[in-house]
Amino acid sequence: MDTGLLQSIDQQTRLAGYNRLALLLFSLGGNATFGINVFKVREVLPCPALQTVPRAHPLVRGIFDCRGTVMPVLDLAGALGLAHGEGAGYAVVTEFNRRLQAFAVQGVERILHVDVADVLPPDDPEGYLTAMTRYGQRTVQIVDVERILAEISGGVRASVAAPAEAGSGWRALIADDSQVARRQVEDTLRGMGIECVSVPDGERALEWLRAQAELGALDDLALVVSDVEMPRLDGYALTSEIRHDPALRDLYVLLHTSLSGVSNRAMVERVGADCFITKFSRDELSRALRARLDALAGRRAA
Repeated sequence: MDTGLLQSIDQQTRLAGYNRLALLLFSLGGNATFGINVFKVREVLPCPALQTVPRAHPLVRGIFDCRGTVMPVLDLAGALGLAHGEGAGYAVVTEFNRRLQAFAVQGVERILHVDVADVLPPDDPEGYLTAMTRYGQRTVQIVDVERILAEISGGVRASVAAPAEAGSGWRALIADDSQVARRQVEDTLRGMGIECVSVPDGERALEWLRAQAELGALDDLALVVSDVEMPRLDGYALTSEIRHDPALRDLYVLLHTSLSGVSNRAMVERVGADCFITKFSRDELSRALRARLDALAGRRAA
């Protein structure tokens, strides 16, 4: 593999723009091409020697020390129900939900830039893909890594949020292409008494908001909680569209994403989001929701 590809990953993660997606393309032993958002990739290494872990999850191939951090290497092909092929050639080190882990892949190809409008939902919304796009004559399958990690760690735990009456009478719109991420946010909001409407991408979120605005039905919408990377319309572009629509511009927008870093926070400010939280901390999300509900309560009292 070209070492320039490895060196360019850090540069790619500093790109500031919206409604564009940079994917690291890789293979898992067959003819299929898979992708993962470059913003979530920290490093690509030749697959190191691994230390086995007794009683570990079957998808954990082992652990290794990566520059002083011990992390697991996960069997991505096994998670997707694919044959192992010729084995892992590389370990793709990623950061998801504030944790570092590596995924074993057979080959790493290149970084592909695509317009989010060309990224479509998967054929099977219940599967392990969040989206699909095209690269020449090939289909690129974008993996729902958050779902795989949730299943390895035991799934979504029960809500420990505030009493249900706290948010009674309020609704929230959740936009996220990951089924697991939507469930996590829904669980937290409903635990605070907030009714949830969920959609899998920014385009559907914008359509729903404009339809509600036409009905005059946004007075009880406490906030919009949106992921950043989504098919059709990403969270940055969704926020920008909201701020430029006279009927929607006063809505409270919380961007909730596994992407982190200074460039992402700069984009949050540029598009006019009210709040930014890195996935997934139930406590931080609950505190942000409490602050929003307290502000709404004060406004009602006034």
